[in-house]
Amino acid sequence: MTELKYPFLDLGIVNSRYAADLKKAASRVIDSGRYIGGCENDIFEKELAELVGVDYAVGVSNGLDALRLIFRAYIELGQLKPGDEVIVPANTYIASVLAITDNGLEPVFVEPDSKTYNIDISLLESAITSRTKAILTVHLYGRVCYDKCMAEVARKYNLLIVEDNAQAIGAEATIESCRGTAKTGSLGNAAAFSFYPTKNIGALGDGGAVTTSDRALAETVRVLANYGSKSRYNNVFEGFNCRLDAIQAAFLRVKLQHLNEEILHRRELAAIYSTTISNVLVKTPLIDSPDRSVWHQYVVTTPCRDNLINYLANNGVGTDIHYAVPPHRQPCYSRYAHLKLPMTEKLAGEVLSLPISSGTSVDDAREIARIINNFTND
Repeated sequence: MTELKYPFLDLGIVNSRYAADLKKAASRVIDSGRYIGGCENDIFEKELAELVGVDYAVGVSNGLDALRLIFRAYIELGQLKPGDEVIVPANTYIASVLAITDNGLEPVFVEPDSKTYNIDISLLESAITSRTKAILTVHLYGRVCYDKCMAEVARKYNLLIVEDNAQAIGAEATIESCRGTAKTGSLGNAAAFSFYPTKNIGALGDGGAVTTSDRALAETVRVLANYGSKSRYNNVFEGFNCRLDAIQAAFLRVKLQHLNEEILHRRELAAIYSTTISNVLVKTPLIDSPDRSVWHQYVVTTPCRDNLINYLANNGVGTDIHYAVPPHRQPCYSRYAHLKLPMTEKLAGEVLSLPISSGTSVDDAREIARIINNFTND
């Protein structure tokens, strides 16, 4: 196989541009002698809350724990109880579903829109039963999944809206009521962020956060993440150890300063792919006008995915699949294997992610598009 000239993602290249500042941040934490909590965490949370446009941000250990803590906090606050249903997109990453079932809640899988890959909002109301208490909206691949219709359905049935914002930090939704925009992470009642190293803003380890303007929720999440303890040896909940390390908070503070340039670069790459790829065997994703996606992934679909993957690899292009097996087809969720979700399964067999990061240049994107245009399924 040809050595990859255009790797799917090279984190060494991505982080090299921040190396000097990251090293300063690490030294700052080392010299502080405070490695759990402290000023780095406090400042990071303040900066994240201001960026998102909410009152509170709580740094936690990872994106899955952020979601788990939100649902657990709502249970502790009496707004949810085990057995309640949570609507979730059927084609999401399994973490979205794990957070639901881990809290004794029941996922209700809803098919995606074939154009956006996000949950088909027109199907929400028909999925609601007397047990439905929340919608977990996932901003998949960096595209916003929220609109007036979702908000109206949530109000009509008194449902919580929880955002899985693991892939969409900095993305914006149009808010008709105020004739403006609002960032993901501020659209619903609470939101979960992931700072896994491959994310648009990634730690050099793992990390996550919860954002909300609900003070009671934020305080409950913070207590749950610290062994359920409000003060030393005073454990009011059966909690967890889900705190964000100070050194990761310091690293993330460096990365947050460059979020806008990261978004603009990804949008430029997406525009090049979408305007240059013309192979009839490869369908490019929808680009809204104006483009408010942050393009965590640029995902094409093709009925001949395996052949295209091999062809691209032989021409030096790395790819990935997000995601090849939907949650209801995973062995751990065999109890849902009987569900009929044809669009979800069709996408699982056809989606293919192309390189799109700060490690991919504009010239790289043009060349990758040219290579794709020469593909034939022979």
